Amino acid sequence: MDWNPPTLWWIVAGLLVAVELATGTFYLLMLATGAGAAALAAHAGWGFNAQLLSAALVGGGAVAGWRAKRRAQPAEAPASRNRDVNLDIGETVQVTAWDAQANAQVQYRGANWAASYAGTTLPRPGPHTIRAIEGNRLLLVPAASAV
Repeated sequence: MDWNPPTLWWIVAGLLVAVELATGTFYLLMLATGAGAAALAAHAGWGFNAQLLSAALVGGGAVAGWRAKRRAQPAEAPASRNRDVNLDIGETVQVTAWDAQANAQVQYRGANWAASYAGTTLPRPGPHTIRAIEGNRLLLVPAASAV
């Protein structure tokens, strides 16, 4: 059986997509795009070197462009401080008293929680905002300075 070059390139593109689906490596989709470009070049009657060059330029360019875009984006906050991950971040609790180590017990969502002070000033009783959650401990800042 004699397969023509476009068919081989489409098979390569399909295999790259299949491996990407199995591994979750998004970069393989970019390389599959390059193989698709080579298949189109083969359909246009270009020689093997031109097909290979188009695969390298399109696939490699897509990978380089994706990496540049990802580097330009700001880093996401860790899950313990990210409101998109944990909806408790930014909620307000009432602290009645702090101990000597800047720890307290607060009532939140109908349960007692251990809390630690994460502010820069001296801890004082009153309303505080949840800045982060580490394990089962709330990290609190005064309500006016929550970010």
